[in-house]
Amino acid sequence: MKMYILVRDDIPLGFAMVSVAHASLAGYLQFKDEPEVAQWLPGPFYKAVCKANAKEFANAKEVPDHLVLTESALGGQEVAIVFKPRDEWPKMFKFLRLYRDPPSP
Repeated sequence: MKMYILVRDDIPLGFAMVSVAHASLAGYLQFKDEPEVAQWLPGPFYKAVCKANAKEFANAKEVPDHLVLTESALGGQEVAIVFKPRDEWPKMFKFLRLYRDPPSP
């Protein structure tokens, strides 16, 4: 089981970090009574944090069982999406880029 958190790739790093923290908690609170969460919680409770461009972000919003997070300091802009944990994911999730530090020079 895995929870995905997608962060817009045009969000400044500081806001991205905060949005991931908010998404993790908001996702748990939103879906805590779902059987998938009960199965995921005993662990290991995997999460994948990925960057998404505008098109990927829009497409991801079509996948059920998600919550979109906004940032008031960015004028209410949508910054992240958290998805209920599940075993099977749509094919598009395999092509998302993991949120990583840039390579060292």
